[in-house]
Amino acid sequence: MKDDLRARYGEERLPRYTSYPTAPQFSDTIGHEAYGNWLASLPAGTSTSLYLHVPFCRSMCWYCGCHTTITQRDAPIVDYLAVLRREIELVTDRLSGPLTVRHVHFGGGTPTIMEPSELLDLMALMRQEFSLDEETEVAVEIDPRTLTKTMTKTLGEAGVTRASLGVQSFDPVVQRAINRIQSVEQTARATNGLREAGVRGINFDLIYGLPHQTVESCVETVRKSIELRPERFSVFGYAHIPTFKKHQRRIDEAALPDGAARYEQAEVIAEALVEAGYRRIGLDHYALPEDTMVKAQVDGVLHRNFQGYTTDPSDVLIGFGASAIGRLTQGYAQNEVVLGRYAERIARGELATAKGYSLTADDRLRADLIERVMCDVKVDVAEVCGRHGVAPETILQAIPRLKMLEGDGVIRLDGNVLSLNDDTCFLVRSVASVFDAYLGQSGRTHSRAV
Repeated sequence: MKDDLRARYGEERLPRYTSYPTAPQFSDTIGHEAYGNWLASLPAGTSTSLYLHVPFCRSMCWYCGCHTTITQRDAPIVDYLAVLRREIELVTDRLSGPLTVRHVHFGGGTPTIMEPSELLDLMALMRQEFSLDEETEVAVEIDPRTLTKTMTKTLGEAGVTRASLGVQSFDPVVQRAINRIQSVEQTARATNGLREAGVRGINFDLIYGLPHQTVESCVETVRKSIELRPERFSVFGYAHIPTFKKHQRRIDEAALPDGAARYEQAEVIAEALVEAGYRRIGLDHYALPEDTMVKAQVDGVLHRNFQGYTTDPSDVLIGFGASAIGRLTQGYAQNEVVLGRYAERIARGELATAKGYSLTADDRLRADLIERVMCDVKVDVAEVCGRHGVAPETILQAIPRLKMLEGDGVIRLDGNVLSLNDDTCFLVRSVASVFDAYLGQSGRTHSRAV
């Protein structure tokens, strides 16, 4: 049964729904002036999250789908951080007063590529311009291969509470095929050092569907990973889109596992993590039972944003840096992707907004429905529609695909409550997509559903 469903739905190309509408719907009708007005309308003290993008790495991982630049020199990084600090000042100049920050996330690229003193300067600037306290969660993405002892210690001093370590696979054959050689010892040294520095939450990122990857190598990677007992795992399927990310052309497509093999790899990773005591969170996260993410899921208050699943309840996310995306009450705003254009905008004293999207009432309703499906693998359509002043029938009766999903045993419809069956949770993106009014309109290629 599961194999039949995987064959029927698993090959669909669908968004990961870290936002709705998704980025292909953004346009240049939203620019720096609109974004500036949105910022100015925020009341002082608004609960907010901050995302800071650092788009530099020392080497290119061929599977990478991020906006990043390879540099062996520090000068471009120093110049970029000066622009980033100026952008923070430009944004806060437009605010009516300091915002209360609940989460800070450094992404990339490799944020820890900067010098320790530069990280401390950035944190000092944010504490000066925003309201941060001891409850603020500060997370950073880390490449264990380049993490130094000094930076490890500095992360603790800067108040970092959570670190996400890229692992992907410990199989040396896979590592050579994706240009990322990383030993278990390097990963263990980084993990142990971070804990000694006071970083209490560790997350490992794993990927399935990579070239030459096998079920056996996936299980072995999990086995070695759980020996280090990270509090969370994020497990993603590799998205091969060489027309969009040209460096992926270096990957041998003939070595990529097919849909059936990808599904089997995802399932054995899930089984191994659950057997090791981790709880499955939505589509692709796993956490130890005492983790706050598990409590959020149990309480029905788990959320999903550009960083994946999160306990962050803030409706406002401000993005800093080239390509960074923010979300305010009115909609989404994305900065210039190209570093030079981003720097030029900031040098002119403008916000770096290149495109965005203004949300409609229908967008907000569908975004809530999609988020609850993605987070809870179920949704009370009547409850969500009621909060938006819409009759649930206007949604349910307009989606004939629901009957097909129900007939195939993917979902159950109990009145107005839609839920996935226990053995079909792997198709959660397929179910969420029924509420997507824009699916298929952009021409952009998404990753496989499984």
